Amino acid sequence: MIPSSLISFSLIALVLIFHSIAANNNNSHLIQQTCKNSSKTDPNISYKFCVSSLQAFPHSSCVKSLRQLGLISINLTRHNITDTKAYIEKLLKKKNIEPFVKDCLDDCLELYSDAIETVGDAIKDYKAKRYADANIDMSSVLDAPTTCEDGFKERNDDVSPLKKRNKDAFQLSAIALSIINMLSE
Repeated sequence: MIPSSLISFSLIALVLIFHSIAANNNNSHLIQQTCKNSSKTDPNISYKFCVSSLQAFPHSSCVKSLRQLGLISINLTRHNITDTKAYIEKLLKKKNIEPFVKDCLDDCLELYSDAIETVGDAIKDYKAKRYADANIDMSSVLDAPTTCEDGFKERNDDVSPLKKRNKDAFQLSAIALSIINMLSE
């Protein structure tokens, strides 16, 4: 015969497991639906990139609202931009860097440095529910990777060493901007 406390414990454990699975499915659904809406309204947003980026963020499985997801997307953008700025600084320390590439990287460094400040402003505005201001901030952040990449295109033979990073920063900014716009409607 099995003691009743063991049966009770087993039932509680099963309920908690099912609740956890259901919560993760709801959170996953929120991310998927948000990314679906974002990729429909903005051709620059890849659904797959959006889902994988948002799901990769620590604690994204605990997200219960679009507002929380928006903050995650802005923080992902901040992390990406900060990491890209550090990468640019590393590239600029190389000895035998071509003058044109160095000039482009210097410009990109300034753009990403400014974007870090601006994304900080976006977070403050977002937390204060000033979505119009957060929209302006994130639109400015969105311009940094585009302008950086355009600098390298001035000469056709130069391939940007930041191409993938610029593309990721652009998409992350676009995702954040899309969520801000959803919340302000």
